[in-house]
Amino acid sequence: MMLAARLRAGFVDAYGAAPHINSRAPGRVNLIGEHTDYNDGFAMPIAIGAETRVAFTPVAGADLQVAALDLGECDRFSPARVGALPGGGWRNYVRGTVDELTRAGIAVPGGMLAIAGNIARGTGLSSSASLEVALVHALLAAAGVEWPALDIALLAQRAECGFPGVRCGNLDQIASAATRAGHALLIDCRSLALRTIRMPDDVAVMIVQSGVERGLVDGEYNTRRSECERAAAFLGVAALRDADDAMLHAAIGRLDDRAWHRARHVIGDNRRALDAARALAADDLIATGRLMRDSHLSQAQDFGITVPQTDRLADLLNAAIGVDGGARQTGGGFGGAVVGVMRRDRVDAVRDAVLAHYRTPAGTPPDLCIEVPADGAGLVAG
Repeated sequence: MMLAARLRAGFVDAYGAAPHINSRAPGRVNLIGEHTDYNDGFAMPIAIGAETRVAFTPVAGADLQVAALDLGECDRFSPARVGALPGGGWRNYVRGTVDELTRAGIAVPGGMLAIAGNIARGTGLSSSASLEVALVHALLAAAGVEWPALDIALLAQRAECGFPGVRCGNLDQIASAATRAGHALLIDCRSLALRTIRMPDDVAVMIVQSGVERGLVDGEYNTRRSECERAAAFLGVAALRDADDAMLHAAIGRLDDRAWHRARHVIGDNRRALDAARALAADDLIATGRLMRDSHLSQAQDFGITVPQTDRLADLLNAAIGVDGGARQTGGGFGGAVVGVMRRDRVDAVRDAVLAHYRTPAGTPPDLCIEVPADGAGLVAG
């Protein structure tokens, strides 16, 4: 059953009537620029076809009832007195979003709400940001308020940093809220300047799941952010966006080794993201691929966020793609997915190589998909 039909049927089953408001927000895959967003740097994602959908019927003065249809779980709370739940999982993403909207002066109504999606959790494709952005669209619509995409994204980011406790940057939420179909999006995560980059017609984006599920809270995401902040403070800059190779070279032997390597990755990936945006806009997949391969190596050697399975997948994809494109681990790290950019006439050969030579830790063939850059979030018909 298609996602929209599944959500509608689940809503009717849970609440006895069709919803009044429907919204959607896509997941994203980041082509290059990893862990750069909270360092005020640059990143270049696309939105993908997988998404989260929210259905809502507001009821003034009522509690907010929430049904997570994919999990068979629910929650209920007053929007006026929302608090985090210890170990609340998905519930804290919903509650955190409601709390941030209330703090922003939005009168969030109670009512009946259902959530469904087709972004696998823990795969590095931003299921959490998609959920937050779709929720903001639905709840703003219920309150009769319209916000620009960037404002929606930044509130969703605050929601994830709040109750769930992930000290994330703004990349994922901006990618879900502000992308355009057929385009990559170069994000300046400090100024919030956005540049759309038309994807060449004969370029394909392949996402391959390693089968290693990662969790940003119980992984080391927050640790990496603290290490980057320590490096920036030592180098005397507001954020690693402001550091350069000369500063890094001067800090050899003075800055602790771990923070030094974290800084080298961020400085390098900021430069690689800008260079890759220029290369992709010029349809130069040779340069784009080289930058993606360099980014993966930096994630492995300097940032320490790859795992043997994603290293293996990146090697397989890069060998099968050849020089006209490249592949790297994408997302927060510690598992998840690898993304490859290639000419469309290489897709079958790359797919065959991956399926022939890689198995997940469970011994199964990996999930693999070809993506076309999708539209950002918004309201949809029921």
